[in-house]
Amino acid sequence: MTSSDIESIERATVAAVSPEGQLEIGGWLLPFDSGTVSRAKSAVPLRHEPPADDVVGSIEGLYRARGMRAVFRLANEACFDALRSELGARGYTAGKPVLVEVAQVRSMRGVSAQAPAEIAGTPDEAWAALFLAEGFDPVDGASRVRSLGRGRDSVFASVREDGKAIAAGAGAFSHGWSSVHGMRTDPAHRGKGLAGRVLAAMAEVAMQRGVERAFLQVEEGNAAARALYRRAGFQTVWSYDYWTRPDA
Repeated sequence: MTSSDIESIERATVAAVSPEGQLEIGGWLLPFDSGTVSRAKSAVPLRHEPPADDVVGSIEGLYRARGMRAVFRLANEACFDALRSELGARGYTAGKPVLVEVAQVRSMRGVSAQAPAEIAGTPDEAWAALFLAEGFDPVDGASRVRSLGRGRDSVFASVREDGKAIAAGAGAFSHGWSSVHGMRTDPAHRGKGLAGRVLAAMAEVAMQRGVERAFLQVEEGNAAARALYRRAGFQTVWSYDYWTRPDA
């Protein structure tokens, strides 16, 4: 990954989750949001290089001014070793490890030989209902629907049965990338290749727009999703943790 790739992915990530507000200071992007989506409310460096010495205090102050605690979304790269040490000394701990993965859109399209999912320009009630269904956290689901629904250049894919969405996801287009978000499959319908159809549909839109590369972010412990993404050609380019301080 080039420095330009890293920055464009980070900017596209925040754009896709559409936080209620954001600032940019000293090479960091600071999104602010009252929902549950961590990427919409955690500070992230736009480059993988050592930050300024006073960056933690400055970021803490900006979040504090909005009545929020600071959360740092920090890549597991050697350039951040000193920063991780400082965060640890301040009482922060790392958790929720996530992998950033990229693929060629054509490879992503080839993950499914079945008919691609339906695509819409806005999330309707059936699409949103899947995030609130049994087996998912309804509070987090509602927050994700709001966040993804605010995206300015997104599409919403779903596979339906009798009018009910049984698999869904959102595709966003920003800073030269196609990105995948909010992948969900009804627990009763897993193992049928539905998520692959959702990926294929979003890939087709990307190809129509002339976008060649895609990225996504997947929890390190989500073995089933990671297996699907490997079949779609995705490869890990870096990982990150969320650094939080519970008593802040």
